[in-house]
Amino acid sequence: MVAELIKVDKTYAGEVPTRVLFEVNLTVAPGEFLAIQGTSGSGKSTLLNLLGLLDSPTGGVLRLGDRDTAGFTARQRAEYRRDYLGFIFQFHYLLPEFTVLENALMPCRLKGREAEQAARARVQALLEQVGLGERLHYRPSQLSGGQQQRVAIIRSLANDPVLVLADEPTGNLDSKTARGAYDLMRELSRTSGKSFVMVSHDERFTRMADRVVQLLDGRVQQA
Repeated sequence: MVAELIKVDKTYAGEVPTRVLFEVNLTVAPGEFLAIQGTSGSGKSTLLNLLGLLDSPTGGVLRLGDRDTAGFTARQRAEYRRDYLGFIFQFHYLLPEFTVLENALMPCRLKGREAEQAARARVQALLEQVGLGERLHYRPSQLSGGQQQRVAIIRSLANDPVLVLADEPTGNLDSKTARGAYDLMRELSRTSGKSFVMVSHDERFTRMADRVVQLLDGRVQQA
């Protein structure tokens, strides 16, 4: 399995503790495109944050690959986020002073100059594959919204991750551009063999995933 959650709970501390997830069981298979759907407050973003090692479960077991993440140090969590995971957000978060190619390579910089140079040809080929070959040296301000999101999608693959986590990746796009971004993620999932977990409220796209998980009040309804 790429990822596995076993009876995972999440409670946020405070004057009145708030339990957000209740004994969630979930697996992500190699190459699977999984959609997580639910209303606002259902726990979708919390679940994605746990998978992304941006937060920790209160109870239960979270495994990435064959590793139980419970004993991870802060350094190990950062290394897993860098090497095992890719992230796509609702907003592209491209850095305006860098080019398309430089933005797409940004995760590789965390590994050092040699890693960035080693990934350069592969990332450039991916950008060319999605129609950005003639815009490698453009700045984000010179791109359309859909083109910017394509750069963000390729950026998520820069470090050759095993699992890509997408948080409402089409939520900031018009319907035509959103369909293009979704189709691109599906195609890259098929051609690269990467697993994708996408959080979305848009049924147009979630119903086309390999599998849909419904969250209701922090509980999995279908898995």
